[in-house]
Amino acid sequence: MNCEYTEDMLNQIESYASIYLKISDMAVILDIPVEKLREDIADRTSEVSKHYYRGKAASKVKLLHQEMLLASVGSPLALENTRNSLLDMEDDE
Repeated sequence: MNCEYTEDMLNQIESYASIYLKISDMAVILDIPVEKLREDIADRTSEVSKHYYRGKAASKVKLLHQEMLLASVGSPLALENTRNSLLDMEDDE
């Protein structure tokens, strides 16, 4: 099935990804076969994939920022999580 995504649909996908909505739920809301949406998101060159991962990354940035604030005031769990994030970052370099 060929699915043409409108700009509104792409923005909705980005918004849904930013709240970590499951792909299967996005597909239901957007009336797209879940297999097609998964395939399009898996193609990292597609606009769908770019919007999906941009939404997900934007929320990750907010969460990491909040975690850094908590770590700076001494939260033990936040300190451990930020340490793990740093190690993940260094592994990705």
